[in-house]
Amino acid sequence: MSTQSKPFSFKGQKIFVGLDVHLRSWSVTVLSEQAVLKKFTQDPSPAALNKFLTNTYPDAEYYSVYEAGFCGFWIHWELCNLGINNIVVNPADVPTMAGERLRKTDAVDSGKLARSLRAGELKGIYVPDSATTEIRSLIRLRDSLTKDQTRHKNRIKAHLRYLGIDIPEEFCRPGRTWTNRFVLWLKGLELETEYGKKTLDLLIAQYEDLRGQQLKMMKELRVLSQTERFDKPLQILMSIPGIGQLAGLTILSEVDDISRFKDAAHFASFIGMVPMCYSSGEHDGTGNITVRRHAKLRWLIVEAAWITSRKDPVLSAAYVEYCRTMKPSKAIIKIARRLVNRIYFVMKHQQPYVNCYVS
Repeated sequence: MSTQSKPFSFKGQKIFVGLDVHLRSWSVTVLSEQAVLKKFTQDPSPAALNKFLTNTYPDAEYYSVYEAGFCGFWIHWELCNLGINNIVVNPADVPTMAGERLRKTDAVDSGKLARSLRAGELKGIYVPDSATTEIRSLIRLRDSLTKDQTRHKNRIKAHLRYLGIDIPEEFCRPGRTWTNRFVLWLKGLELETEYGKKTLDLLIAQYEDLRGQQLKMMKELRVLSQTERFDKPLQILMSIPGIGQLAGLTILSEVDDISRFKDAAHFASFIGMVPMCYSSGEHDGTGNITVRRHAKLRWLIVEAAWITSRKDPVLSAAYVEYCRTMKPSKAIIKIARRLVNRIYFVMKHQQPYVNCYVS
């Protein structure tokens, strides 16, 4: 006599999954609300994880987490599309015990992620959509090309020093280096053997290729700035002295949605324009600017602050006042902090910045 078994179900239960993601494999820890259910390694595939969860723990509510890193956000998008409630966290925000620092493995990392997720100790970072991510990639590529070009310029100069060739004085002045005339001078150098000439020609060809790529990149960014998505917000942002087209595009793409910041102080904390605090008992003090930051935005805003301190009357007067009691390098940080407030205001209210003149 055949009997029909009742299908089991995890309906109403929550399953928590910690993922330590790597290029070729994922370390996975699965927890219920009371116990450790399973630890294993799988292929780097959201679909494979979803198949395991739905087959092993059917009808449950699935929650997962992984640390932001090289893999970007595609895993998050796919997990969410599969019905898994996923968050991406900053690795620095994951609570870590002393033993986990001394004995660090993939299984330990996935376990602490799952445990912290179950305890409600993790807060996900902001995850942009795929279009914003691709726009960021284009703008960040420009920075990479600039760094590559600088490295190659230094490589050519080092090669000239290695051969004992001095660069003429006229090309050593500011603004005269790496002009078309300088490149023509490089191409016209006569070396003792054909091999030395071929080496220099290859270095020059690589430099010209990088310069051509950078010029093409700038054209693409100019087209991007004129799209419906960026045209008006960029013009509003560029109304602030010191914010140019490239800086504006970078800020807009990295921030994406200004409404995710509750106020200017929260925005400044995201960029890293707030001081570190050291308070305990009777002692209450603040330290230097925080080491936790959005590296690209903080660097960009500090550089823009130098221009703002010359062009904005109010901030120019403030910079002079700050310099009376501190070094210019510290005074400009205070100007950059005030510049952050201006950026937040114009992006939040979509109103151009108006210069205020000191009477």
